[in-house]
Amino acid sequence: MKRVFLSFICLFGFVFNSVNAEDYKAVLVADIDSGQILYQEKANQLNYPASLTKIMTLYLTFDALEHNRLKLDDYLIVSQYAADAQPVKLGLTAGSKIKVEDAIKAVAVHSANDVARVLAENLQGGKEGNFANLMTRVANEIGLQNTNFENSSGLPNDDHMSTARDIALLSMAVYKHFPQYWKYFGIKSWTYNGKTYTNGNRLLGTYPGCDGMKTGFTNKSKYSLVATAKRNNHHLIAVVLGAVNKDVRANVATKMLNLGFSKIGNKGVSQENVVKDTYVAPNNNNPVVKYVQPTVEKTENFNTKYSAGNVGLQCGAFSVQEAALKQIKNVKSATGLNFVIEQNDSGLYRVRVNGLSESGAADAKQAAVAKGIDCYIFH
Repeated sequence: MKRVFLSFICLFGFVFNSVNAEDYKAVLVADIDSGQILYQEKANQLNYPASLTKIMTLYLTFDALEHNRLKLDDYLIVSQYAADAQPVKLGLTAGSKIKVEDAIKAVAVHSANDVARVLAENLQGGKEGNFANLMTRVANEIGLQNTNFENSSGLPNDDHMSTARDIALLSMAVYKHFPQYWKYFGIKSWTYNGKTYTNGNRLLGTYPGCDGMKTGFTNKSKYSLVATAKRNNHHLIAVVLGAVNKDVRANVATKMLNLGFSKIGNKGVSQENVVKDTYVAPNNNNPVVKYVQPTVEKTENFNTKYSAGNVGLQCGAFSVQEAALKQIKNVKSATGLNFVIEQNDSGLYRVRVNGLSESGAADAKQAAVAKGIDCYIFH
């Protein structure tokens, strides 16, 4: 799995007076492109994520599509366990099938718990528990520091927890790693078997520039929302957890995005009392790109200091080839390995080495990080 690397993010301590803080549990608004947090309240406080959990379920589904383990027109079998899921659900019957793309839409638009289970069982050994373990492991790999998943849907479980900060990071990772699938979070309505389902994100179609993303609710979690919007070349994300009702979560998200756009557009934002933060997010100086299977041969003259295998290491992705060539020199000096440039579909020049074992990649990564070079291991 890919990993998003730490970047220092600025946290501004201005007061958000126009919302009653008793009406929600946590909020955060950030710039998706830079990772800059523009405002937050209790962003590290543990909360029940409810159906925001499904962002990770879809993240892993997109990863399976990217690796050709799934195709959009494949059919998935519905188990009795999936069919027995509590509402909200499509009401699929045991033994029936659903196409992968329909399953994605069912989860993204209708937040169907039965379909989340279908994806989980088909992706990880036929058991939702196995999938939940994978969810937590991947959450850790991409930098979510306070998240534990116990199921694929967000149905109530006392150990199923996350934070506004982690949810924001996860949402950013979906956008950065799988941009071709981002459109599913912006679908306003979807029709399946003659019935039309409407997205619970009220900002779609009402908030200028809103392009996604996901709602959540359980009795314990209350009403939550992740909403993203683009304006004037800025792409912001707002996370609202634990709102007392649907109106509040939509209103708070709207105010957060408005506040964020007003701040991001103000070139005179004060840099005083800036708090250094280890929020994990994309970084303009080291953009995170989607994972694709390596397309080049293994590096020649392999350094025998690192054991060989089928794992790779990436140390940056750059829009300019000269910058990638400079990075190759840096990582060669740090690790002794001969990195190469692989260009992805978006035109980014990725600095990579292939043919390492898990331990070899970890050793090489440690050597690079010691020299201040961000990198991640891919499979």
